[in-house]
Amino acid sequence: MKFVLFTAAGATPHAGILTDAGVIDASQVVADSYTPQLTMVGLIDHYDTLKPQLEALAASATALPLDSVRLLAPLPRPGKIVNCLANYWEHAQREARPLNMFMKNPDAVIGPGDTVELPDFTEPYAFMHEAELGLVFKGPAKRITQANWRDAIFGYTCFMDITARESGRRTWRNNSWMGKSFDTFAPVGPCIVTADEIAEPNDLWVQFWNDGQLRHNYQTDDMEHRVPEIVEWLTSFMTMNSGDLVACGTNHEGLGFIQDGETLKIKIHGIGEMEVKVTDPLKREWERGVYMGEGSTNHEAVKRNRPDAVLTDAPLPDHD
Repeated sequence: MKFVLFTAAGATPHAGILTDAGVIDASQVVADSYTPQLTMVGLIDHYDTLKPQLEALAASATALPLDSVRLLAPLPRPGKIVNCLANYWEHAQREARPLNMFMKNPDAVIGPGDTVELPDFTEPYAFMHEAELGLVFKGPAKRITQANWRDAIFGYTCFMDITARESGRRTWRNNSWMGKSFDTFAPVGPCIVTADEIAEPNDLWVQFWNDGQLRHNYQTDDMEHRVPEIVEWLTSFMTMNSGDLVACGTNHEGLGFIQDGETLKIKIHGIGEMEVKVTDPLKREWERGVYMGEGSTNHEAVKRNRPDAVLTDAPLPDHD
């Protein structure tokens, strides 16, 4: 199932089931909690018990049309957002880089239809998008092995890692990662798809458009460190609780600048798609298109030897 957090006519946010017909109000099964985040945590924690009721509701209830509700970030205030650093081969012929991660500000989260607000700082010279697969944890998860990684994952979502750049692809305030933690720099959504709906998280097709221009266009089978290893490595350091979020990194071949007035759209086939807007009080402008400047990936590099992924939609174009 696909779960959302939504409001109708400005009322209290409820948990909902996303269907082709719209959103089914699930509040009669998933009780509203003190905060919208805790409502979703309650769904995650009690999902195994609630699942038969939710399935029955999905089969019988009338859905609210999407244009009659407002979708919110399905995890509006995660306890932790942990991001993989780089983590894609990007056609480079080299040894895998060590797995590494950084923390992102939980207050940076926004949802579908919201707006990324570029800060009025003049020191970061530009801002870029990164489209990523998000892992939604069920916890407490600590010292989870690769063999048991599925025990720690409730589901998956779409994640945009908006980033302030210092020069080229270098993150502003490098080594502190502050350039990734401005408020509104973590769009999440539109839904959480439960883990049983995704047979293999390392066989998903990620796409991203800026004002209709395709930029990111890659498959998650190209991760240097795949999902089971991510789960094992991270939980060896810290306990991941229900509703915590991990972003799996991005293929930097699709990076590009974002600026005032643009619409950003992410789609992960099998999960969902969403759009957000961009606003900039300084109305700065940068070159449009896929970034090919300082630090960019060598597009002429020979693709590493890897098995062909099986897609559920049209084949992914070859970048070479």
